[in-house]
Amino acid sequence: MHLNNNVTEFILLGLTQDPVRKKIVFVTFLFFYLGTLLGNFLIITTIKTSQTLGSPMYFFLFHLSLSDTCFCTSIAPRMIVDALLKRATISFRECMIQVFSFHFFGCLEIFILILMAADRYVAICKPLHYTTIMSRQVCAVLVAIAWVGSCVHSLAQIFLALSLPFCGPNVIDHYHCDLQPLLKLACADTHVINLLLVSNSGAICTLSFVMLMCSYVIILYSLRNHSAEGRRKALSTCMSHIIVVVLFFGPCIFLYTRPATTFPMDKMIAVFYTLGTPLINPLIYTLRNAEVKNAMKKLWRKKLISDDKR
Repeated sequence: MHLNNNVTEFILLGLTQDPVRKKIVFVTFLFFYLGTLLGNFLIITTIKTSQTLGSPMYFFLFHLSLSDTCFCTSIAPRMIVDALLKRATISFRECMIQVFSFHFFGCLEIFILILMAADRYVAICKPLHYTTIMSRQVCAVLVAIAWVGSCVHSLAQIFLALSLPFCGPNVIDHYHCDLQPLLKLACADTHVINLLLVSNSGAICTLSFVMLMCSYVIILYSLRNHSAEGRRKALSTCMSHIIVVVLFFGPCIFLYTRPATTFPMDKMIAVFYTLGTPLINPLIYTLRNAEVKNAMKKLWRKKLISDDKR
């Protein structure tokens, strides 16, 4: 592993260098980030305090909202602050921390989405055995495995990043640290590392997406045996999950399953899944889910009543 790097900090070019556009970026993504925090904190609080949302699906949704919040936080605050600076820099150590946290929470989101799909599969295809298969202990173990698996993936990314020797250029044409833009700055042949990157991040994204799509095809096929009301409810839940999966995995697969080449659209596609998806997820899961909406209304009523009593 090479650690004798001459580079101690990197310059982040961000989305634009135009002063007016940088102000637009600041306002837009500050709004996005605050919306993400508000939406996900609302879901987290509702699930944690509601007695009606105790099923495994909401246990996984709680962890999805938590991972969304942390995933977005690993990128957004620095991006928003950097938009106000003439010259945005990030130290080598901070860059490595950002790579780790970004991949950790991104991978955790992927694993939680897989667990949510598994939960729907058992609920729809094995309803009589649902409470046995998806017990509280089983769900807790599955989520723990997801956290450990995400940590292993992120450590592999850090190992790859630290193995890159940096001895010259230090300008990253991006708004955050990631292995693809770092590969372009390494003063060594990065062909092998790029293959390892594709086989790590690319494989996780692609295999997970295929797995999820196959599981939803099986679920939707099995719905033909259910009642009209059962089909409607299951379809509503599954369609929410499918929308989230397509919005998250589409950009990930585009960015992580190809050779180390960059396109002008890469940064905007990265924005969509690093900042857009965490904002959209709470909207999809609340607007399309009557149980969550009802629980939020009850929580709001309780707060109003407690405020009136003071």
